[in-house]
Amino acid sequence: MRLPALLLSAPLLLATPALRAADLPQARFSHGDWELACDNTRTCRAAGYSADGAELSVSVLLTRQAGPDQPVSAEVKIGRYGDNPVVDALPKRFRLNLQINGKAQGTVAFDSDSLQGRLDTAQVNALLAALSRKSSLEFVRNGSTWALSDSGAAAVLLKMDEFQGRLGTPGAIIRRGKQPESGVLPMLPGLSVKPGPLAPARAGDKGWVKQQGPALLKALRATLRNEDTDYCPDLTEPDPSFQEAPTATRLSDTRLLVATRCWSGAYNVGYGHWIVNQAPPYQPVLVTTSGSEYQAGTLTATHKGRGLGDCWSSDEWLWDGKGFVLTHSTTTGMCRLIAPGGAWDLPTRVGLGGGE
Repeated sequence: MRLPALLLSAPLLLATPALRAADLPQARFSHGDWELACDNTRTCRAAGYSADGAELSVSVLLTRQAGPDQPVSAEVKIGRYGDNPVVDALPKRFRLNLQINGKAQGTVAFDSDSLQGRLDTAQVNALLAALSRKSSLEFVRNGSTWALSDSGAAAVLLKMDEFQGRLGTPGAIIRRGKQPESGVLPMLPGLSVKPGPLAPARAGDKGWVKQQGPALLKALRATLRNEDTDYCPDLTEPDPSFQEAPTATRLSDTRLLVATRCWSGAYNVGYGHWIVNQAPPYQPVLVTTSGSEYQAGTLTATHKGRGLGDCWSSDEWLWDGKGFVLTHSTTTGMCRLIAPGGAWDLPTRVGLGGGE
């Protein structure tokens, strides 16, 4: 079964004070073993991984806020998914030697619970310099080596510089120049959405969808104009054996939220959610065809990237009294068996306080 594209690359948009929520700057990009996620504050996170299938896996997360003269921070996480004799034998606290192109760059401290460490400033600078060209990047301990891939790193870091307006400046990672840092794009505040009032349920809400009959379902189908993003075969091509009926939840005195299953796969299910008028014409407004749960004004969509559960995507919409606004969107990174539940938090949409 074809599943919907849950994660879509967004255009690199420059923000203005009057930008609507739908037009906030954001970017998602991947190449080789590296990926980039930049959110609406213009904070960017680049994650790199071991080559797919590595016996000893590792991932590095580079984070940089927007604005002139901002440093890059780097965290490293050792992969642990299932049994691994080398990882299982690591002591409570330990250090790995960082080696770049065979040259020692000091040690990184870890503990066996989180398997996560942080690079110091000198190590970050050495790593960034190495990622701009073909390099050997290794974390070593007692004959065991966790190798970080450099495949795709330069392309991803170039995109990071481009998104933050750093190209041609001294602070650029890949394409440095002499243009002043004052021209670098500033950091933006996180998205602020005030929760809207919710009307109490009424006695007839439970049976409202059935009372509307085929006319309502026809109106819902008419909103599914894009076959890639508006994927809802359970509504457009219903299976006669499928018995789950649509539901309606009251939002206001005159509007309801209608939900019906749109698709299902081996490990994910997606529900369509529409805001509709209580009486015809329904004028449905599609929120998503991949919803997971609605509760008290908040709609969420949470999905595994694959059955192993080592990568996830998550989105959250908030009712503001007029519609649902996407307030948070993130993934946990590539499916590389770094950790159950995923390696990192790589958002493209955050609220106030969501940027690091």
